[in-house]
Amino acid sequence: MKDALGAVQSVLVLGGNSDIAVATVKKLAGQRARTVVLAGRNAEGLASAAKEIEAAGATTVSTATFDALDFASHGAFVDEMFTKHGGFDLVLLAFGLLGDQDKDAADALSAVKVVESNYTGAVSVLLPVADTMRTQGRGSIVVLSSVAGERARAANFIYGSSKAGLDAFCQGLGDSLVGTGVSVMVVRPGFVKSKMTGHMEAKPMSSTPDEVADAIVAAIPKGTEIVWAPAKLRVVFSIFRHMPRPIFRRIKA
Repeated sequence: MKDALGAVQSVLVLGGNSDIAVATVKKLAGQRARTVVLAGRNAEGLASAAKEIEAAGATTVSTATFDALDFASHGAFVDEMFTKHGGFDLVLLAFGLLGDQDKDAADALSAVKVVESNYTGAVSVLLPVADTMRTQGRGSIVVLSSVAGERARAANFIYGSSKAGLDAFCQGLGDSLVGTGVSVMVVRPGFVKSKMTGHMEAKPMSSTPDEVADAIVAAIPKGTEIVWAPAKLRVVFSIFRHMPRPIFRRIKA
């Protein structure tokens, strides 16, 4: 339960090896978050992240096995986590697959894996999370989406379409939870310099995991529903959204 100051005290991270997730939870731990569960598939990466978060001030940090593509296990996983830890103030969904546009476009199964990782897996786990939080009568759900979902470009339409689906789903989920004590925040980072993008050339208006984390942590107490990181991308993508298609399709980045 949030403390008397309204600060987050307990966090469940789905995709606990994410650079943005780790940076965010470290900042929350530096405030008043004390109980953190990092869930994912990479046990070694989760253990390393747990040490960082403990050093930042969290007192109870544990890890759990979670596979975004094992849809059948999600309901039981959510029930186990909430029961074992007495509920959570915040659930941060940070898993996802960037993929490789050229390879994925030539291999339908690879493309489907991107979509299932970024969209289907999120839908599968967020529905029981939302239902459980609705029952506990409180909580915040923070979901890492992407500016790529605002309008899918030829250069990344597989990844972009998966994030567009995630973004739309989360906005609708948030609307369905109004009045329940549970809120949903959609985070739309631009290009983030992280281990996921280490092989790629940085794009204009790039950010770091710490910068995205700062935006998330600042927005949580305000109940912000959509966070752009950096904030100026909101204007850029508003222009892109209304750009005539013949012009928009010329964008190669």
